[in-house]
Amino acid sequence: MHALIIFVFSIIPLNTTGFQFGFNELGYLLVILFLLFFSIMMSASEAAFFSLSPSDTDSLGNEDSKKSKTILYLLEKPRDLLATILITNNLVNVGIIIVSSYLINSLYPASYSNLSRWLIDVIGITSFILIFGEVIPKIYATRNILRTVKLTSNMLYYLNKFPPISWFRFFLVGGTSLFKNFFKKKKVKISSDEIEQALALTKEESSTDEEQKILEGIVKFGNTEVSQIMKSRIEISALDQKTDFHHVLLHIKESGYSRIPIFEDTLDNIQGILHIKDLLPYLSVSSDFNWKQFIRKPFFVPENKKIDDLLKEFQVLKMHMSVVVDEYGGVSGLLTLEDILEEIVGDITDEFDETEIIYSRIDDNTFVFEGRTSLIDFCKVFDIDQKDIDEAKGDADTIGGLIIEQAGRILKNNEFVICGPLKLTVESSDKRRIKMVKASRINIENE
Repeated sequence: MHALIIFVFSIIPLNTTGFQFGFNELGYLLVILFLLFFSIMMSASEAAFFSLSPSDTDSLGNEDSKKSKTILYLLEKPRDLLATILITNNLVNVGIIIVSSYLINSLYPASYSNLSRWLIDVIGITSFILIFGEVIPKIYATRNILRTVKLTSNMLYYLNKFPPISWFRFFLVGGTSLFKNFFKKKKVKISSDEIEQALALTKEESSTDEEQKILEGIVKFGNTEVSQIMKSRIEISALDQKTDFHHVLLHIKESGYSRIPIFEDTLDNIQGILHIKDLLPYLSVSSDFNWKQFIRKPFFVPENKKIDDLLKEFQVLKMHMSVVVDEYGGVSGLLTLEDILEEIVGDITDEFDETEIIYSRIDDNTFVFEGRTSLIDFCKVFDIDQKDIDEAKGDADTIGGLIIEQAGRILKNNEFVICGPLKLTVESSDKRRIKMVKASRINIENE
């Protein structure tokens, strides 16, 4: 109060004729001080409540007191709390301005210059509210957070409950939610191609090629279909369920796989999956051992299923292998959990894997591939964008299939097709399939 009186009298020329400070002026001053008290409490509470750290809220939760429970109750609805503080603070500040205007009108007769009145109204009152009602309380509150929160919690609790503040709060929070929903920003759809371009543009010098490939693999992951990365039908190592146990063990040794599909009569009639670990206790039994009791139910998926969806199903079903079938129900290939993960992190090998050379490099622009090499692997090795051959590949998933799609038949040795920027020459083929293909860049050859 002393500070306020000193401030008021410092801006008022006491020696001016007509100046009077009577009972009405004292009443105005007391009202201003009362409103200033609320302004100080609201400003301090705003800074304190929204500066509480997780450790502060934990300590309040451990306290078994009514005040701590009140504080936690207010923090459960931060939007309502903030609305109560802001509404009260604004109403109080407006009240201070109005009452101050009455006080100034009473102290300054109309005969005084407009400039003096304007300086007091604008600069004096604004500075007064800013310094004493905003800056000082918030500085104190940030340095004494818990003390301020406990000091103002009961006041905020009652202001939050009782009208007219509760009415204003209800309309403010409700109106804010309404406007937020009405003017909600439209979701920006970004294609995977745009993300790939962004990755290429934002590549840092410190990032390695392996890191960049992992990021690109994540971007392409959701658009990759099962048929693009599956092991084709001719590569499946499967067993007929009529095979005796002795030959089953021999096949397991030769294949080196931990899971083997089991079929009846033909590969299109898959009966289940045999997990090799189930047979470990029975390695020394006779050939007539009934190993078929360990066959587990197969998991069939269509060719066009996205591998990100399949990965989720693998996690839910706790499975590692799926049988890929075409639209007619015939077996197209196999896909494992490892195949899916390799699309992101690259090839995963262990001490039992044999390194297969699926291509040979003649020079920087010419490679020789097996006809069964997948187009995804082909594009990675040849360092080209798969979009360059998307229109030409049709339903093909391998290099040999791409050539057949383009030519309409199985080409003989030394015959070739032009596919985008590439010339694909058949190095070896038979009546059933294309075995080896030489791929070279056309623009390099023309030069």
